[in-house]
Amino acid sequence: MSRFICNGLARISEYVPGEQPRDKKYIKLNTNESPFAPSPAVITAAAKAAAGLNLYSDPEQSELTSVCAKYLGVRPEEVLMTNGSDEILNYAFAAYGDKDAPFVFPSLTYGFYKVFADLYNVPFREIPLKKDLSIDIKDYFDTGANIAIANPNAPTGLLLSVKDIEQIVCKNPSRVVIIDEAYIDFGGKSCVRLINKYDNLLVTRTFSKSFSLAGGRLGMGVASEELIKDLKKVKYSTNPYNVNSMTAAAGIAALKDADYYLSNCRVIAENRDMSGAALKKLGFKVTDSSANFLFVSHPLIGGKDYYLKLKERGILVRHFDKAGASEYVRITVGTAEQMQKLIKVTEEILALNGGEKAENI
Repeated sequence: MSRFICNGLARISEYVPGEQPRDKKYIKLNTNESPFAPSPAVITAAAKAAAGLNLYSDPEQSELTSVCAKYLGVRPEEVLMTNGSDEILNYAFAAYGDKDAPFVFPSLTYGFYKVFADLYNVPFREIPLKKDLSIDIKDYFDTGANIAIANPNAPTGLLLSVKDIEQIVCKNPSRVVIIDEAYIDFGGKSCVRLINKYDNLLVTRTFSKSFSLAGGRLGMGVASEELIKDLKKVKYSTNPYNVNSMTAAAGIAALKDADYYLSNCRVIAENRDMSGAALKKLGFKVTDSSANFLFVSHPLIGGKDYYLKLKERGILVRHFDKAGASEYVRITVGTAEQMQKLIKVTEEILALNGGEKAENI
């Protein structure tokens, strides 16, 4: 860092994205991307939009917002499209957090919550998970703080029910509750319908996972019209043209081709369950994930060692060097062939550590 950086920024431990190495070809199971390419209609729409890149994109994203609202069953005034869901989370911490309005979130969850709190100098408290890594909803009753919860949680993959979410929202009427549904399409039920009942609920979604657009950077916030106006104030104070024309075209086409993507989500869920069962046969502890990833640990090999041994053999997974997570790795669910390769390589690694092969995988 230079000698000019302000003290507030210098002290922040920034978010560390997953590896994107270029030294060789890997089976990439580390950043929760979809293993499936966008549909042909999406690729065509994005390519067609490229011809108009000499002009600014629509700052209101009127067509995209309308199509998205229809897909979600809400009004366009209740949706704000953003550059990935990270941007809507950024807006929310900027809009609702300050020294008098702290945040709470789980001690093991998406790392950007802490980063955004630090960035805006917002006091925060991390609430420990239960021994089984699940969230105790009672810990989030009457907190006196804004709340951010990923559902399913990351990196554990564990899911809260809509009933659980509603209890948290109604127990904190004077604060904003953010429910981050980045992984909801892989086995959960969205709580978007609750925005019509509670004016303090903000649901965030992304196209990166279930809609195969991680490289397109498209997300959204869904909330009461009043909350959306708050978030638009942040948007128009920072980056009015936040969604580029090609991404907007891709997003519209993806929503119109939703059956293709939801079918892929079902395949990923099947691959997740198959791979989780195989890893359990190999002696792994596997959380009951409702996301597009598995969170696993093994008594014979530490999380970091397992991650490194897989990387040596051309498979990337994610290891978090953090209390409560260091013995685990997070494995993005890929194609059936990719997951079969992971199981085979894992058998070889465990054999070198005194383990046995799984039967009937």
